[in-house]
Amino acid sequence: MKKENSIGFWFCSALIIGNMVGSGIFLLPSNLAQYGAISIGGWIISFIGAICLASVFADLSKKIPRGGGPYAYTFEGFGEFAAFWVAWGYWISIWSAVAAIAIAFTGALSVFFPILNTNPLLASLTASAAIVLLSLVNLLDLRRIGQMQMTTTILKLTPLLAIGLFAFSDWQFAHFTPVNLSGESHFSALIATAALTMWAFLGFESSSIISHKVKNAALTVPRATLLSTLFVALVYILSSTAVMAIVEPHALSVSAAPYAEAATQIWGTWAGYAVAAGTAISCFGAMNGWILLQGQIPHAAATDRLFPQTFAKLSGNGTPVFGVIFSSAMAIALIVLNNHISIVAQFGVLILLSTLTALVPYCFSAMTHLLLLFRSKNDLTFLTYARKLVITSVAFLFALFAIIGSGESTVYYGFLLLLAGLPVYIWMKAGSK
Repeated sequence: MKKENSIGFWFCSALIIGNMVGSGIFLLPSNLAQYGAISIGGWIISFIGAICLASVFADLSKKIPRGGGPYAYTFEGFGEFAAFWVAWGYWISIWSAVAAIAIAFTGALSVFFPILNTNPLLASLTASAAIVLLSLVNLLDLRRIGQMQMTTTILKLTPLLAIGLFAFSDWQFAHFTPVNLSGESHFSALIATAALTMWAFLGFESSSIISHKVKNAALTVPRATLLSTLFVALVYILSSTAVMAIVEPHALSVSAAPYAEAATQIWGTWAGYAVAAGTAISCFGAMNGWILLQGQIPHAAATDRLFPQTFAKLSGNGTPVFGVIFSSAMAIALIVLNNHISIVAQFGVLILLSTLTALVPYCFSAMTHLLLLFRSKNDLTFLTYARKLVITSVAFLFALFAIIGSGESTVYYGFLLLLAGLPVYIWMKAGSK
């Protein structure tokens, strides 16, 4: 029998960085180009919000040492109904993220196979095939998944750091004016770009979801969460600003592979192909990590009898097989439903949907932390209590404003998806009686 607590700091860090640095950073410059340089402000807002949220999750992982992440925390703070809603929303967020990353993977491959940009059906089939392949990989042993995650994490950071650190001489500062290209107010543009850039930070909570498999989780999970989030934020802001400064705004807004385009302008065609390959590897690695997690959330909820018991069943190596397969099927269905629009447009729709359904669990997690903070007020010094209160409040408000910035249609459809879970909850409760 395999040792249950077999995951260490480096695996946790690779999982967090690998899940965060996936498709988000590689396609987001195209989505942000319509806003102009003001999107840098959106990155900074997201950075502050993500660090506060990461701090909240780091603290919660010590106070509530069980697997399931946002679901487990909400269950502790608000009971089973709120926990079900969070599990439902977060689960949707994960398989929506898998769909978005698969689309970004196809976008990276379009540098080598341009037909993927003009043939939506072929692009959808390619994205779906990648999901199927990695779903099969995730039915294997956890250690093999970790080895793949560590390898792809190292490979994906190389093009980001190369463009961010060694291309300053190619910056065109004229690309930063006018600051706001959107035609909206500065405030509206900042909120909108913060909602978009928040997508790139989704995943900072990854190690908390599998904390029941982590060695010395009370120390390892918080440390990996905070350090990985800080590192990724610095890489994001540096590299995305570099791409904006190198690629002409209109060309950037329609590019399916903005980093590859920037590398081509700096070092030539070979560099563009190298970065496109790195982007594809990055997306492949991120899909691997998210597919690993997409079975864990319904498994945790099914263990508490809030999801159908089929999700609770494990294979011989501890993998929630049905959760992985069913979630992947939902991701593929989402891709097929959106295959009538371009790769960049598909990506924009899917990241907003995934971000929205993740932000609701973030809000509940922040409120759980606030509740626990109030309960332990007498056990903390005034300065410690005040510091944690400010951080938690900022985390909650950021998640709330990011929901607002997602746009009316995204909130509308996202809320309908959340409400669609209520019949499942009633069915489960009726069955338990």
